[in-house]
Amino acid sequence: MSPPDPPAIVVVAAVIERDDCFLVTRRLEGTHLAGTWEFPGGKREPGESDGECLVREIEEELGTGAVVERLMYATTHAYPDRVVELRFYACDIEGEPLPMLGQRMQWVPRDELGTLEFPPADGELIGILRRGDASTPRNRGS
Repeated sequence: MSPPDPPAIVVVAAVIERDDCFLVTRRLEGTHLAGTWEFPGGKREPGESDGECLVREIEEELGTGAVVERLMYATTHAYPDRVVELRFYACDIEGEPLPMLGQRMQWVPRDELGTLEFPPADGELIGILRRGDASTPRNRGS
């Protein structure tokens, strides 16, 4: 009998859009999926709501305040070494973002999202954003 699977790690991420471009950051060396692009956010701490986590993570990563608007997409993805439950929220930021952790940061036009390497779990969301049909929340397990 094998041991039970560990619980999924809950990760929340901010989909920040301005002028048909999305704010993305590059994962730092030494982190899971290093070098891939991602939407800013991170692991939810025990007792923390999704919104509280996003506000904290945006302050830590981008040095700005955040306004969490609505859930856009959720998925669970099994990587070889972990299971991640991802929740992507439409967000606005207050002020101009700065890469506070030394990460690369850029605004990517909608039609260029497919040119960057994102983690596999982000694939369906990238397709939704590229098509411009992210107006309704979607859920998917993988």
